[in-house]
Amino acid sequence: MKMKKTIYILSVVAVLMSMTSCRDNDDFSASIFDTTIPAVDPTSATAPFDQWLYENFVVPYNTEIQYKFNMPASKLEYQLAPADYKKSQLLAHFIKYLFYDVYTKYAGDEFMKKYAPRIFHFIGSAAYSPNTGTEELGYASAGVKITLIKVNEMKLWTPTNQYSEADMDILNEYQFHTMHHEFSHILHQTKTYPIDFGQVTPNDYDGRDWQKRDSVKAHCLGYITHYASSAIYEDFVETLSCAITNNDVRWMNTIIDACANGGLKDGDKKRVYDLIDSLDIQGLDDPTKPWNKFRIMKETCVDSETGEETERFVPDFHVTDARSHQEDTQTLKYEEVKSFTSFRDYLDGWAVIDNNRDSEGMNAILKKFELATKWYTEKWGLHLFEIRKEVKARQNNINTFVRDNVTIYDLQ
Repeated sequence: MKMKKTIYILSVVAVLMSMTSCRDNDDFSASIFDTTIPAVDPTSATAPFDQWLYENFVVPYNTEIQYKFNMPASKLEYQLAPADYKKSQLLAHFIKYLFYDVYTKYAGDEFMKKYAPRIFHFIGSAAYSPNTGTEELGYASAGVKITLIKVNEMKLWTPTNQYSEADMDILNEYQFHTMHHEFSHILHQTKTYPIDFGQVTPNDYDGRDWQKRDSVKAHCLGYITHYASSAIYEDFVETLSCAITNNDVRWMNTIIDACANGGLKDGDKKRVYDLIDSLDIQGLDDPTKPWNKFRIMKETCVDSETGEETERFVPDFHVTDARSHQEDTQTLKYEEVKSFTSFRDYLDGWAVIDNNRDSEGMNAILKKFELATKWYTEKWGLHLFEIRKEVKARQNNINTFVRDNVTIYDLQ
């Protein structure tokens, strides 16, 4: 099988442990520890940064940032490298500004103290499996620890080397999507997600071979990502985390895919535009935006062993992804069906309507958003799209934030 050598996996141990620290439950009159010993060793080469971590994570949230290489806490089946010291500092500031401070702003001071992970573990390198050739995007342990990889691939900010939109997209893909994904697991393990969510696309979850699905297939089945199609609970948290961290281009590509093969009901076009508005995506009438200039291709797949021939529609920006999932026995052929210079023309005049398929494609995605956003508000008092908008605004301000608020220390 011709497969991508890199398949991103988010793994979580679905065992909920108590997230409440001893300080929340116990009222000791005196500490059993020697409080005369400082929490941070002032003679350490990393003392200034350790002191900052103590004041900004340990004291307010009882959270530890493990940026020094911790072999026992790492997955030994991978060949891993330590996280860069300066890039670890930058990532810690980003976690505080783009994650903790966002939820604190909308949910109050006690929210992250009670529900936030207790450990963030930094790994400098990628985590490749030598057996499967897959790559873990990040992983969590019992809702307590979140491991973030590829820290060393972050850009180290300087006044002449500032963060671009593309840099933030990479940060979202490798760090913040993982954080919001795993944090959403903590939330739904605390307050169960709606049962109706798993009934939207009940027959297409595939815990074993989900990675064989390309983007078009996953979206046309009603999943935000192909990993979302692995299990109901992964589908739920992917819906939440992608809503917060996916950029505008990725979202518009998903919507175009999901509408391409009978995944839209005639009455749901307005709901598609409402979703785009909720995601705060601008530029539907801007001809320079990539989602306003694309082609729909008819893909014909012929299996040489069975002689079976199947057809589907594929946007040109996902042809490469489709080919990467091609079986050795398959031949794929493409011909252009129609070229578009406007997403509105695509949705209003061409997107395939099938009123008998109300549990696939865009219609299924709309139903899942309806259920997930309602749960997010009713159970937690949070508004999903408001969180997305706040994160986007902070990311757009990231260079000013780093310039005015972040000090990167050298080793002493």
